[in-house]
Amino acid sequence: MIAIVAVVLALGFGLYRARTDGRFRASSSTADGPAVPAGAEGGTSDARTWDDVIAALPDARLGERATLLQFSSAFCAPCRATRQVLSEVADVVPGVVHLEVDAEHHLDLVRRLDVLRTPTTLILDASGREATRAAGAPRKETVLATLDGIV
Repeated sequence: MIAIVAVVLALGFGLYRARTDGRFRASSSTADGPAVPAGAEGGTSDARTWDDVIAALPDARLGERATLLQFSSAFCAPCRATRQVLSEVADVVPGVVHLEVDAEHHLDLVRRLDVLRTPTTLILDASGREATRAAGAPRKETVLATLDGIV
């Protein structure tokens, strides 16, 4: 009986992860305000996202139209796939920059931005506000479609 319950729970969790990994969702609230759905106008998303990033990574640059901010770790296979996808997107979409952050070396930034796992991708708008985020490895088509709604 215990084995059956364990299998059912594992199957349920696996289906949940398969359904949610790599999907962009509304930005979560950080210290400054409520979440704002992707593409929402006039909201109060975290205006300090870029300020937090630039404080941790002084050489980083904000994209003219958007920034793909990826949090990765050294031994994360999905992080390598995400790096490739986001780099390709940044190469084909003008004004979009891909910035990768090593989560292990920037734990304060990870905590401030409420990153719970790697890879996590935040899409920042031209002003440096978080528009949306995805936990897990997103597909190229998903990133392009999400960007289309932001830029």
